Amino acid sequence: MPNSSSLLLLLSGNLFLQAALALSLTLLLHFLNIPAFFLSGLFTYVHPDDVTPTNPSNGVKAAIRRPGTNGSELIKPRKKSKERFEFDENKAQIFRLKLSDGHLQTRIYFQDFRSAFNSIIVSLSCLLLHRFLTKNEKFGMLKNGSFIPILLGLLSVGRVFVLILRISFERSASKLSEKHLSVVLGFLGFVVALGFVHGVVPKWILDVHFEAVHGFEKLFIAVFMGCISCFLYMPAVRIAHAFWLGTDQLRCNLPIISCGWFARLLLHANYMFMVLTSMLWVKPLADLLLIDQNKASNTRIEHVRELVGNVGMQKSEFSRFRLLCLLVSGLLQIVSLRANVQMYLNEAVLCWYQRLHASKVPDLGYSRAKVFLHNHFVCLVVLQFVLPASMVLLFLGLSQLGDDLLTNFQGICSLFPCSLLDKEVALFMAWWVLFVWTIYTSATLALFRQGILYVS
Repeated sequence: MPNSSSLLLLLSGNLFLQAALALSLTLLLHFLNIPAFFLSGLFTYVHPDDVTPTNPSNGVKAAIRRPGTNGSELIKPRKKSKERFEFDENKAQIFRLKLSDGHLQTRIYFQDFRSAFNSIIVSLSCLLLHRFLTKNEKFGMLKNGSFIPILLGLLSVGRVFVLILRISFERSASKLSEKHLSVVLGFLGFVVALGFVHGVVPKWILDVHFEAVHGFEKLFIAVFMGCISCFLYMPAVRIAHAFWLGTDQLRCNLPIISCGWFARLLLHANYMFMVLTSMLWVKPLADLLLIDQNKASNTRIEHVRELVGNVGMQKSEFSRFRLLCLLVSGLLQIVSLRANVQMYLNEAVLCWYQRLHASKVPDLGYSRAKVFLHNHFVCLVVLQFVLPASMVLLFLGLSQLGDDLLTNFQGICSLFPCSLLDKEVALFMAWWVLFVWTIYTSATLALFRQGILYVS
């Protein structure tokens, strides 16, 4: 049996392990440059400039005089016959090149993507290590080593939130109408969030519990949920565009635009897991998957089992199943990053192809600008794909730290609402990010299917 001094030494070793892991990973990721590995080898496109424009600039034109006349008498312009437009095939060219580390260094927001990616990896690694370390809830978070994953997790969530706020209002990265619509959706999300935190939404609709949140913390959570609803609209629309092109819903059969079978499998699996995980917090579906303890409703359960079989799970099993689905859904979004980014770049090629064949004399000015912007903002779009999935994983990791870690630490509780680290609240935040992301993506795909929206 170990004595008390050796036990304290073992417990204080958790803090040392957490600090060693955080420092070593920070140094290692600084030299490895893993974010560039995610994007290296993707195909980007360059449209050549129009060096011989057909329409000259509307500047001051020189006056033409007849020989032997004074300067006041100017020649009258002759009526020109209808010009024959001959399209220069050189203007229809588009060049494809592979992204390399040198190309990525020149892209806007690449350094932000690299630093955010490294900090998220360090935070998730510390949260994962805390999950498997030996802990004693009677000792404080310093001896248990939970101070480092809590601090890094909160800092990473704050950094992701600020970064997604910056890229949401980047000029020329999205249409002004999309920004206005995202603000409207954010306000609607704030109103819905107020209904959640104040118990207005009936319990038979969503399996949500906010008993540990009081007063100002409810308003803080509602505002945070509203901001998430605002900032996730444009990333979800881009995900829907990538899914629509990657799965060849246009039936254009263009090899340069479509992707391989494995990338299509990832896109389908990502979307299916998003929908499945979002529905697990809906109470009617959850009741079908749980074993009903109320004997008065056993007749209904027997009818359900006759249709779908014995799918009942215990409450603890169902909770672990929801956590696993959240984890898989977040990881699938990270794994399918390359496929989504490639489809984003291929969208510019589709625009160029449509403009090239839209008329006998095509105007490629719009497609030239589209190709340039997609090439210029590629790292901004990468952040839009990565940050929501990172928020899901970070909130999921914070929900597994354990209960009552900060209740006795009054210094932090006076600066930060400690109940926000409650297990149910953090888990609900992870689900809310995924739920809003799924709603926006599904709505955009439905509008694509109905022909109201289209990719151009």
